Amino acid sequence: MSQVRMYTTAVCPYCVRAKALLLKRGVQHIEEIRVDLDHQARLHMMESTGRRTVPQIFIGQTHVGGYDDLYALDTRGGLAALLQAVG
Repeated sequence: MSQVRMYTTAVCPYCVRAKALLLKRGVQHIEEIRVDLDHQARLHMMESTGRRTVPQIFIGQTHVGGYDDLYALDTRGGLAALLQAVG
């Protein structure tokens, strides 16, 4: 199982930004779950996060949130620490 899982859609600029930031921080594989193609996956995302928007990002078992949450975590220095903890 991938250490980074991201719920996405095909036309989501925030998904693209989140993926670029994660790759820049050294993540080599992101498990992308396309909720625009899989209704059950969207329902699972909503149940596990309480949110309807994408991206929804998990690092290990930790729900980071969306792109803004990921960016804020990175700005505080927490993203590197979280990636290191699960890597």
